Amino acid sequence: MFNRSVISKLQQQQTPFYYYDLDILHRTLTDMKRESGRYGFHVHYAVKANFNQRIMQTIADYGFGADCVSGNEIRHSLENGFNSRDIVFAGVGKTDAEIEYALKSDIFCFNCESKAELSVIAGIAKDMGLMAPVALRINPDVDANTHSYITTGVEDTKFGIHTGELEEVAGIIESSPALHLKGIHFHIGSQILDLTVYERLCQRINELQEWFETRGIGFDIINVGGGLGINHNNPAALPHFADYFSVFGRHLRVRDHQQVFFEIGRAAVGQSASLITRVLYLKDGGAAKYLIVDAGMTDLMRPALYQAYHLIENLVSDGEPAKYNVAGPVCESADVFARMIELPETRRGDLLAIRSAGAYGEVMASRYNMRNLPRALFSDDI
Repeated sequence: MFNRSVISKLQQQQTPFYYYDLDILHRTLTDMKRESGRYGFHVHYAVKANFNQRIMQTIADYGFGADCVSGNEIRHSLENGFNSRDIVFAGVGKTDAEIEYALKSDIFCFNCESKAELSVIAGIAKDMGLMAPVALRINPDVDANTHSYITTGVEDTKFGIHTGELEEVAGIIESSPALHLKGIHFHIGSQILDLTVYERLCQRINELQEWFETRGIGFDIINVGGGLGINHNNPAALPHFADYFSVFGRHLRVRDHQQVFFEIGRAAVGQSASLITRVLYLKDGGAAKYLIVDAGMTDLMRPALYQAYHLIENLVSDGEPAKYNVAGPVCESADVFARMIELPETRRGDLLAIRSAGAYGEVMASRYNMRNLPRALFSDDI
């Protein structure tokens, strides 16, 4: 990603900014398409990970679908090359206006998360004289072994329909002529590196499919969600797509007529970008010096939000190593990217790269403290 020529050009830019390496993005998307295609799996890109227009258009060009969690994400996907029939609409809090817009846009289906949502969608579709395609997001009670803030498939969470409600949910669908059951949907968490949790998910899906079949209910789609993690210690390593898709190919019992959907975000774009920042000041901090940089939690929220780790590199120094805390300028104690990390001797003006920031980075930026939003710079721009 960074050679002398690239670094020289980056030094001429006003920081902070996101730097996207299109070669990494294309290699990642090519690998994801190839490995999912071995099993005939269908991948929908999780738009919430990064909705940068250039990124969206690139992903659409590969023929992937879009997994959206808001009406604006649906609109943005349609505007940037995604086909409406390749769009699924997830999320626990769909508004009436968003539901109407999705129905008018003729999306593939709604991933429904509650009895109440099913009833609302049925009523709106009936009033519009339309049939609403739905999939049931079921909470499988499978622990993803990841941070609690990004765990979504255990019992005590706002996401999904609990299995104890399925009898009632089946009754709602059977009694609602405006609903068409397309499939079942699951999502257990994000940044998952232990692939054995997906084996447990497959086992749970197999059990639930049999439960539905004993009641005479079948469906065409199994959406297994996503959540595949990336290697934050080695940003050059692509996600293990071959191993990931192989788990589902070996353990998921798919009927002949069924399709398997995935919603992949972080693994598609996470390693394609770095947040580039410049050192403003060095100050004593006790055991380690503080490097105060011009990027802050407003530019990259993940470390402050749930102590996420990002590898940080000094792009210009080859001095003796020392321990540093790397912190931003925002008036919050949580505005710290890393503590007690080893970097080459660092000085004011040095350029740092906060790696693997292509997912949930630029899209979560805010203007708190009236700071400017970070801009995006692509490798073919310099």
